[in-house]
Amino acid sequence: MQRISLYAALVIFLGALGLSWLTHGNGVVRDDPKHHISIPKQLTVPLEVWAAYNGTDVFFRYRWPAPNAGIFHDMLRYTNGAWVTQGEAVPGSQPEGLHEDRVAMMMDDGSVPEFGRYGGYVTIGKSLTGFSDEASSRDVKNHPYLGKKLGLDESTKYLPDTRKDLSDWAAVVPETEQDRLRAAGYFLDLWHWRAHRGAPVGYSDDQLVGVARLGDSGRGAYATNWDRERKQPRLMLDAAKVGKAALNWDDITQGRVGQDDVYYLREDQALPFDPNAGWKEGDTIPRRILRLPQGSRADISIAGRARWENGFWDVTLQRKMDTGKPLEDKILRDGGAYQVAFAIHRQATGGRWHYVSLPYTVGFGRRAEIQPTYFQGDAPDWHQTPFRATLFYPGQVSWPHLNSASHAGAERIKAGVPVRYRHTEEQLAHYGIEAEFAEAIKTQWRLTLLAGIGLLAAFGIALNLLIQRK
Repeated sequence: MQRISLYAALVIFLGALGLSWLTHGNGVVRDDPKHHISIPKQLTVPLEVWAAYNGTDVFFRYRWPAPNAGIFHDMLRYTNGAWVTQGEAVPGSQPEGLHEDRVAMMMDDGSVPEFGRYGGYVTIGKSLTGFSDEASSRDVKNHPYLGKKLGLDESTKYLPDTRKDLSDWAAVVPETEQDRLRAAGYFLDLWHWRAHRGAPVGYSDDQLVGVARLGDSGRGAYATNWDRERKQPRLMLDAAKVGKAALNWDDITQGRVGQDDVYYLREDQALPFDPNAGWKEGDTIPRRILRLPQGSRADISIAGRARWENGFWDVTLQRKMDTGKPLEDKILRDGGAYQVAFAIHRQATGGRWHYVSLPYTVGFGRRAEIQPTYFQGDAPDWHQTPFRATLFYPGQVSWPHLNSASHAGAERIKAGVPVRYRHTEEQLAHYGIEAEFAEAIKTQWRLTLLAGIGLLAAFGIALNLLIQRK
């Protein structure tokens, strides 16, 4: 009997040891598209920033590494006699390379004090699109304000005080309260440059973040090139102007179309679509129609050319310091101090799969981390040394989570301690990944604990049996 018990203890011991060995460090951090998880191989990326002003206009120049020029966005490809969409968004990198590179900058004038301490984290509410618990498109469309009035079909960034409940994306405060907050400057100015949906017409999108991420008033720089009734494009390339009616799919995917080629569909170089134009397999037409923006949406233009060369994007944007629209833009003044945070998309990523920065200060003739150079004339010469920021992958860390009991630093946030006093960008990147795999990590801990208990129990049984036998 003792021999059987000893064998049983040995089996328990070896089984627990094997369980501990097989599960230790395996199967936790891995891509999981069904739950919107895709971890980039590189967790931090450098960004260089220059700024200059002449009292009328302000210029921001950005330079960051990218392995290739991501100039394409979604396309319409002629396949088996029908036009199909290529390049739909996925977690992480779009496998066909059909997601444009981007750079964005959020700016505040102190009216959103949390932004100056925690940056873009304050805009990440509960269940945003791309999160594992994202709100459904149907729920957003059916929301009486976000969907029915604003026309949103996904849960976007928003500021905390625009919600009655911090943990409920749908709990929007009444419009009268929104108007009061906006009049007090409670919104973030968002400069959003896109390599496909803006660069070919010379503009960056002018947006804001308040009750949601919205475009400024006016017409944007792009529209959708799709006729739902006829199930075909609305426009095609004008062969008389660009030499062809469509792009070629193989040329796009094999890198034979570059920045100096026509890779876009601009309305001044397009014609109404002709279904009888003799379309052949692989003909491809951009799914976005590009046009000149209008109104406040057109406040930010590209200064010079936005170019990718030798592994780096170099993009310069220009805007009036005072746009005359204080409910949509942050008005910049000589002697003023502001807060900014940056983000980039590269390697065909979209949505939340970007790199972001901590907040930095900008001072026009004031002491700050980024000090724009004053110049006279129409354009700066960029002789100054750039400000170097480190951008990081943020994972699925939301503002409700950071302010909850499950976050050890919630009390420090409540006390207003800035994030940079506690964490580096590298730490935040790793914390972001831990947040994405919190449940898997907890399960791993339980398995390890169970294996440890099994090892101790088996060792105790075996030792006791050996002592008794002796």
